[in-house]
Amino acid sequence: MTPAKSVAALILSGALLAQNPPELKQTPAFDLGAIDRAANPCNDFYQYACGTWLKNNPIPPDQATWGRFDQLIENNQVILRGILEKARVPTNQKDADTQKIGDYYDSCMDEAGIEKKGLQPLQDEFTRIRAMKNLKDLTAEIARLHHNGTDIFFNFSSGQDAKDSNSVIGQMDQGGIGLPEKDYYFRADAKAVETRKEYVAHVARMLKIAGYSEPDAAKQADLIMKLETAIAKVSLDVTARRDPQAVYHKMKLTDFEALMPAVDWTPYLAAINSPKMDSLNVAVPDFFKGEQALLKSTPISDWQSYIIFHIVHGQALVLPKAFRDENLAFYGKYLAGQKEQKPRWKRCVRSTDGDLGEALGKAYVDLTFGTEGRDRTLAMVKQIEIAMGQDLNQVAWMTPATKQKALEKLHAVTNKIGYPDKWRDYSALKIVRGDALGNSLRANEFEINRQLAKIGKPVDRLEWQMSPPTVNAYYDPQMNNINFPAGILQPPFFDKKSNDALNYGAIGAVIGHELTHGFDDQGAQYDVKGNLADWWTASDKKAFDEREQCFVKEYSAFETRNGVQMNGKLTLGENTADNGGLRLAYMALMNDLAGKTLPKLGGYDEKQQFFLGFGQIWCENATPEVERLQSQTDPHSIPRFRVNGVVSNMPEFQQAFGCKEGLPMVRDGKACRTW
Repeated sequence: MTPAKSVAALILSGALLAQNPPELKQTPAFDLGAIDRAANPCNDFYQYACGTWLKNNPIPPDQATWGRFDQLIENNQVILRGILEKARVPTNQKDADTQKIGDYYDSCMDEAGIEKKGLQPLQDEFTRIRAMKNLKDLTAEIARLHHNGTDIFFNFSSGQDAKDSNSVIGQMDQGGIGLPEKDYYFRADAKAVETRKEYVAHVARMLKIAGYSEPDAAKQADLIMKLETAIAKVSLDVTARRDPQAVYHKMKLTDFEALMPAVDWTPYLAAINSPKMDSLNVAVPDFFKGEQALLKSTPISDWQSYIIFHIVHGQALVLPKAFRDENLAFYGKYLAGQKEQKPRWKRCVRSTDGDLGEALGKAYVDLTFGTEGRDRTLAMVKQIEIAMGQDLNQVAWMTPATKQKALEKLHAVTNKIGYPDKWRDYSALKIVRGDALGNSLRANEFEINRQLAKIGKPVDRLEWQMSPPTVNAYYDPQMNNINFPAGILQPPFFDKKSNDALNYGAIGAVIGHELTHGFDDQGAQYDVKGNLADWWTASDKKAFDEREQCFVKEYSAFETRNGVQMNGKLTLGENTADNGGLRLAYMALMNDLAGKTLPKLGGYDEKQQFFLGFGQIWCENATPEVERLQSQTDPHSIPRFRVNGVVSNMPEFQQAFGCKEGLPMVRDGKACRTW
């Protein structure tokens, strides 16, 4: 087939796809066929709720996990693909946003064009890097690459002042390493040692693809590992970073400049388009002290390959296939157990959503999200907020003074459902058809400019941190709001055809989870206005910490299939939210039912339906590799532990399924509860 016919076929198939989108494989919130009736719900509720689903849903070769989250993500990607395939046809581009998402996606899908260009678009950058002679040259290069989104040395952005939530200030933070987290550079077990060797080999292969000779690539990879290890040494680990006090150090700009004078900050800030500022937050001051010493002791030439590696690593999707395949070999196959590359269209859909999320999301919302879903979700949010108010009023361990402040914070929470009230303006972002790499870099520059322009301005409380198609939700402690994108308000999380028991068990648990984040070990440090401030009495704080320690101990006892212990401190906030969230959803359901009963489904009453609705949203198969990765880097527990850890703490579950003392889902006298 000639290239011209290939292009025509792509355009034709895109037009047909837009007219007749593939059938979505949606599943209901409650799947009787997923249940393993041979299992005992009181021994292992996760196996009972999900066992047959797990057996019948092996991990696809292009995935590292396959769960009901992933199924919904796949369904959303099919919808987004239909939008983008239609938008990439020039005659369908009726407005600027449609033109941008269509041209961006088409450029990303143009593998032949990307392959033909090779590394030519980066040659000028590589020439500048290799010509660096001194710290002044290095400063200019760092600024230029930070402006297009390359993660080297450190990170600079904007954010709310943690102690003045109405103000946006500059934020300097650690960065510049290629392994998932600091401890990957220092763990001494055999797997960690192997991982470092594999990483060095990966870096060498990436450099060889970039044009280095094999001996030089190996030499430079060892040097890059040495430099990154030094950077990691002065970084905070992922668990320590969970404490907001540990990453808040507001200081005068002149004082910060004195921490790291090796970088000429005045031209750096000018080159990256930072507004003028007198002060900023320096998340980890010791990191910048350490980098100062490193920059002073390291020849400029030693940084050249480090920078080139991070450029090709960060832009692998829009570089020739060899880079993408090598990135998959280490980050996908080795670290996560993913066997095959995702189809090109999936990666380009995800990239378009990442860089033009609200332009694409607007079209997604028009197709998928009606007012009924928004209204019903908001009604559930209100009921769960009422339940939390009841819970706070009933808490015996909290004194009246602190309880009153907690209630004030709860009543001040704002709710954002589905999509933004004000859509993002992408008019300043230039998208050029046929320039995939340039589009990616310009999109990064657009976002960095957008973020830095906030410095010194009032906080925009209407802004979202996730695009509408995202299958996720979040609580923002500095905004004191909960956010539910349209992407998650679909089966199995929310199903307008399901009864309240199932919806409260599924999306209700997610709503309660996000609401509880305002009162977990992190969120509880922020007051009603979103300021990092102590609003607790000493006795209440002690009682709170004791209850939180129960969760640390419980979840630290869980062990993955490959023998890695879960980190109860790292996952504390999410575990608190899981436990509190399901309790709140249960209370809200009981309030809604007010003593009424719902029809049985498959022999299950409304209480059992509620818990099954919760358990089944977490059905997931995962590779051993990704379980290891998650247990060492992710603040969320593995799904089996998320389910069993929560229900084993709930007498309401034990009553619903008739669980007797001594069984695994009954924590005899050891049940944990904060909220």
